[in-house]
Amino acid sequence: MSAPILRDLEWTDLETVAELEVALFADDAWSAQTWWAELAGRPRRDYVVAVDDSRIVGYAGIDSAGEAADLMTIATVPDVQGRGLGRRLLDELVRRAERSGARVLLLEVRADNEAARRLYGTSGFEVISVRRRYYQPGDIDALVMRKHLGGIHG
Repeated sequence: MSAPILRDLEWTDLETVAELEVALFADDAWSAQTWWAELAGRPRRDYVVAVDDSRIVGYAGIDSAGEAADLMTIATVPDVQGRGLGRRLLDELVRRAERSGARVLLLEVRADNEAARRLYGTSGFEVISVRRRYYQPGDIDALVMRKHLGGIHG
C-alpha cells in the first residue's frame, strides 16, 4: 500500500463514507442524510478523505466557529489502522483549524476507545471534562478534550 493521498471530501464520496461510517461506528454511525448536511455546511464544516488505490481508507472533519473548532469525526478502515493515517488526518485537521483562525480544537471521545485516546493524548490534547453515560446504548462516558493551537495557551 502506498501512502494515502489526503484531499477534500466531495459530494461523490458521500455514499462510500456513509457506508464506512456504519461499518466503523455501528450504533454511533452518522446517517447518509447527516453526511449530506455536514458537507452542505461548508466552509464552516471542513472534511478531508484519505484515498489509497482509488478507495477511501479514512476521513475526518472539523466545525470551525471562530476561536474554537470542534473535531467532528475521524476514522480509518481496519486494514490501515496502526500505520499512522489517523495521526496524518488529525494533523491535517489541526492545520485546517489553525488556518480558520481557531485558537483551540475540541473533541469528544468514547472513554472506552483506547486507540483514539492514545492518539489524542500524544497529539497534545488534554481531558477537560467528562460527559457521563453520553454514548448509548452502553452508558459509555464521553471525554471532552482540548488542544491549544498556534502556541497559544491559557
